[in-house]
Order: sequence, then C-alpha cells, then structure tokens
Amino acid sequence: MTLLTIEFILLILAAWKAPAWVKELGLIALISGILYMLLGAYQICDVVAHNQGLSSSVIAGGIKVMLIPSIYGGLIYFVSLVMRIIQKPRI
Repeated sequence: MTLLTIEFILLILAAWKAPAWVKELGLIALISGILYMLLGAYQICDVVAHNQGLSSSVIAGGIKVMLIPSIYGGLIYFVSLVMRIIQKPRI
C-alpha cells in the first residue's frame, strides 16, 4: 500500500511537471495493485493449507483484505485517466 501511495503522489507531481507520464504512472499503479492482490491470494492459500479448521468468515475476511490494493490501484488509474482527459488539448 505504501508503494501505491508513493505512485499516487508521483502521479499528482507528474500532472504538474510531466503530463505525458500521467497515464503510464496510472498503469503502473494498476499493475502494482493487481500484483499485491495476487500476493495476498497466495498468502491466503498458504494459511488455509496450514490450518484445516478455519471458518468461512475468517477466509472471507482475508479475501476482503486481499481486494483492497487492487481497488486502490484501480482508483489511482481512474484518477490518471481523468487527469489525462483534463490535460488533453481541445479540438
């Protein structure tokens, strides 16, 4: 999550200093969020494999926490697209 926050700050700075990098930084944030989601899924599978008696509410809570980075990365990507639309020259 810290890396995603740093990417969001870089996105805001790029909108001011280097507008051509806005969409690319948004894509990096989206891919980072998906990567963190996959790492969370791996950790959930590891915990389930070692603990046979887990309740479904514990697993559902882990899945809910696993989805947070992908949602955050998607929001950063959405902000980058909005910034890109605002910065585009009008015809």
